[in-house]
Amino acid sequence: MKAYVFPGQGAQFPGMGKNLYDTSPEAKALMDSANDILGFKITDIMAGGSSEDLKATRVTQPAIFLHSVALALCGPDRLTADPGQHMAVAGHSLGEFSALVAAGAISFEDGLRLVSVRANAMQRCCEKVPGTMAAIIGLPAETIEKICSETPGTVIPANYNCDGQIVISGEKSAVLAACEGCKAAGAKRALPLAVSGAFHSPLMEPARSELADAIGATEVRIPRCPIYQNVTALPETDPARIRENLLKQLTSPVRWTQSVRNMLADGATEFVELGPGTVLQGLVKRIADSEGKEVSISGIS
Repeated sequence: MKAYVFPGQGAQFPGMGKNLYDTSPEAKALMDSANDILGFKITDIMAGGSSEDLKATRVTQPAIFLHSVALALCGPDRLTADPGQHMAVAGHSLGEFSALVAAGAISFEDGLRLVSVRANAMQRCCEKVPGTMAAIIGLPAETIEKICSETPGTVIPANYNCDGQIVISGEKSAVLAACEGCKAAGAKRALPLAVSGAFHSPLMEPARSELADAIGATEVRIPRCPIYQNVTALPETDPARIRENLLKQLTSPVRWTQSVRNMLADGATEFVELGPGTVLQGLVKRIADSEGKEVSISGIS
């Protein structure tokens, strides 16, 4: 089985998608249509903007989504040419929206509108409710969970990226205290991240109602292949479950480690990352190695 995986926020880079835009008329038309939907020229920011220009959540999330989906629908390894029964998709956080479009569960236009609503709601939330995230390296998940639960304030494991690499999220003081607790427990590193807010934590709750309305107004179809969603790490195909999980994802952990393990258990032997960066390729390799699985891993950006 071939698994297509889609990156999330943090994968962006200046010039992302420019080669695809310049060489594929189909991709150019798709990307130009995004400018009209969003109401600003995101293609100009992607092609010529600085790292700082791409850093704002309202820009970052649509840009990564657009790059990933254009590759999936118009690129050399387009998913529309792959039989659904031999395919699975998954996305890390924001990448879940790209995966749903690639699998035909939602349209490109609806997916971009959802991502825009999500990005703007999250950015406003970050401005009103300050928070942060930190990467914890070299501790078992159970230890990090225990430290977070015992730390005063709001802090939770937010991204289960692979064994020994978990990101925590929450109030700044609580995250810093949990970092100290993790270092005392033997973590190799406890590194605060340069992010604008506490993503995938209860601090994102104020953005829920706006996103819920947008998801409720979006047509969700049965995907032509399973999507392993972040909240459950299970292969989902039921539109009602997909909707529910998309909303829960806003304040719940990204269970990437278990998602990849479940794909491996279900027969995935080839993984292709579609979108900017190579982060997911590295994570998939570490997870596959920990399971003693030999798989093909590649990326198209």
